[in-house]
Amino acid sequence: MQFGAFPVFVVDGSPSPLKSEARIARFFRSSGIDSSSLPVAGDGASVERNSTFTKYIQECVELLELLGMPVVKAKGEAEALCAQLDAEGHVDACITSDSDAFLFGAKCVIKTFQSNTREPFEYYYMSDIEAGLGLKRKHLIAISLLVGNDYDLNGVQGVGLDTALRFSQTFSEDEILNRLREIGNGDASPLRGEIRSVDDSVPSPDESSLKRKFSHCSFCGHPGSKRTHFKSSCEYCSTTMGEGCVKKSEGFKCSCSSCDMDRKEKEQKKQDNWRLKVLSKIALEPNFPNDAIIEMYLGNSHGYFTENDGPCISWGSPKTEMVVDFLAYHQLWEPSYIRRRMLPMLSTIFLREKAKDPVKSLLYGQYEFDSIDRLKIRYGHQFYVVKWKKSAPSLGCVSCTVPLEESDVQQDDVMEVDESIDPFDESDVPMIDINNGCCFLLTDENTDLVHAAFPEEVDRFLQEKELKELKRRKTGKPETAGSRGVQLNITEFYRSAKVYETEPGEILTKKTEPGEILSSQRAETSKEKRKPSSSNLPKSVRRRLLFD
Repeated sequence: MQFGAFPVFVVDGSPSPLKSEARIARFFRSSGIDSSSLPVAGDGASVERNSTFTKYIQECVELLELLGMPVVKAKGEAEALCAQLDAEGHVDACITSDSDAFLFGAKCVIKTFQSNTREPFEYYYMSDIEAGLGLKRKHLIAISLLVGNDYDLNGVQGVGLDTALRFSQTFSEDEILNRLREIGNGDASPLRGEIRSVDDSVPSPDESSLKRKFSHCSFCGHPGSKRTHFKSSCEYCSTTMGEGCVKKSEGFKCSCSSCDMDRKEKEQKKQDNWRLKVLSKIALEPNFPNDAIIEMYLGNSHGYFTENDGPCISWGSPKTEMVVDFLAYHQLWEPSYIRRRMLPMLSTIFLREKAKDPVKSLLYGQYEFDSIDRLKIRYGHQFYVVKWKKSAPSLGCVSCTVPLEESDVQQDDVMEVDESIDPFDESDVPMIDINNGCCFLLTDENTDLVHAAFPEEVDRFLQEKELKELKRRKTGKPETAGSRGVQLNITEFYRSAKVYETEPGEILTKKTEPGEILSSQRAETSKEKRKPSSSNLPKSVRRRLLFD
């Protein structure tokens, strides 16, 4: 939600008989059990998921509805309904690790989502697949039928992914599935006819016989005899008059017309033989292709709604107290811990609603916007650290009056967080800031959301930041450690000025801070401090003389 997304959750419906059979076969295959003699779902019967898993899914749906998130139930596969919503324009992308979403018609698939990285999204567009590989939706369906899919684990025996890809690219989208049906039905004669006439440049038998009569010189490799080329160079060798041909190099290939025709003919025969092998493998596969799988992939009615009405997708406000009760009952969490973890989500929702309805003023009915504390950069993404304070009516019950000394260290306007952080840390949990006896909550918010909700506060923060930067440049104040966002070494805080004697009367002063050289005056001062020290005095006395 902090990236500006409005999530829609889709849950599976009843699995199809094909999916039930494939799921049972996958279980037996992973267990090393022969499933040939075991019963499977058939005659339109489906195998429901186990009751424990279904119970967990129902609890998740209940929790999402309490959070105000839309939940849509599919008739069968959830990926199928996600792809349909994407294809019809109801959503912008599908978040799923199942690649068959493209087979169902999805336009954009987000495979992985990790917020604690510089690149949180791994996504793919169908348009890029079409442009890069020349594959469209029906091509992908054909490939899945050849190599296997969620409904048919076996596919065609002896056909791998590279072979299926190469075979599918030889047909257009409109004819690929029909060609597979013709091959599966044993009618591959049209294809064999096409194989013989794929390239018009393939020579006829007469041309081939003429081409084979041409002799080539064993010295230069070009058409003609060696004796003729010994007297004068051939037309292909560029030499001066009176010199013979140039000796052919290793791996030489003649570029004459007869050799080109011969190479094309060999390549065409190789392609024809390869395609005939693939055709024979497909023809041997029983009941191929499965029309039920094709219809399932090409269908566009995977949800409980009509094309005119569309799905019911709307986002509501979270029922916070009911969420607290729900999680306290099911997860046995403390209510205070639940509210603490929920606050970042509630603040994001509040900023969205504030941008649409400026009248809304309180977060969670208790907190109001105070100011923007600083700009935070984490994993390459910018966030505003927003300060929230208790509203005036409820201030007395939770006011913090802890006497604290004011810190002399000025907080930087920009803070970059170290990225070597455990991904399971509680970075999204709001922090507590106590300033002058007042208690504030700090949350990381999307910069666009904050600007849309509080444009004047953002402009004021940016102006103050610019003024501070100008003042810092005028005064020549060096850059602080926090603004660089790097953990400084202890030697940069406590710089050593050790003195080393190399020769009598010569002193070298070692400076640990890079780029800084001690002045001669300071070196002389160190020399003077070293004078009273003597090896005859006790160590404790020498220490007092040095650090007095």
